[in-house]
Amino acid sequence: MNSNDPEKTSKRMGQGMIVASCILALILLTTLFDGFLENARNPNSNPDSITNAFGETELVLQSNRQGQYVLNGFINNVPTEFILDTGATDVVIPSELAQASGLQYGFQGQAMTANGLVSIYSTVIDELRLGDITLFNVRASINPAMHESMVLLGMSALGQVEFNQQGSRLTLRHDNN
Repeated sequence: MNSNDPEKTSKRMGQGMIVASCILALILLTTLFDGFLENARNPNSNPDSITNAFGETELVLQSNRQGQYVLNGFINNVPTEFILDTGATDVVIPSELAQASGLQYGFQGQAMTANGLVSIYSTVIDELRLGDITLFNVRASINPAMHESMVLLGMSALGQVEFNQQGSRLTLRHDNN
């Protein structure tokens, strides 16, 4: 048999196709599993809003496995991820996102967090969007010690909407009038 034997070439090609198929299957499964995990962490990555006849916009959120309400939205048209935190007085933003959103650093203060006392800076968000709910001139704090990219959606924003929780669903309602 010589090295150009069609049977050996065909066998090598078949083995190569099997290896390529296995690699492709692993990539596909990894992508699907990653999407499943992301959806479990943030089931509200693309929240749907409904505007009723009274001009109120409703946004229905689903809690994640930890019972938290995480959703995607925008600060001054910059996409971000929020976690609802009724224990936070203000919307709390990490420095990197504050800079990307064009937020101005205001007065320096201190705040007590789960990690202890931190320095913060006051600011105002021109536009905060959650689905079709848009809030304007929202009081916020920039926390340079915050390393996560997630924004705490505190009461300075949540106080402008009505919210109602039933089981693992939370409905945010905002009067657009």
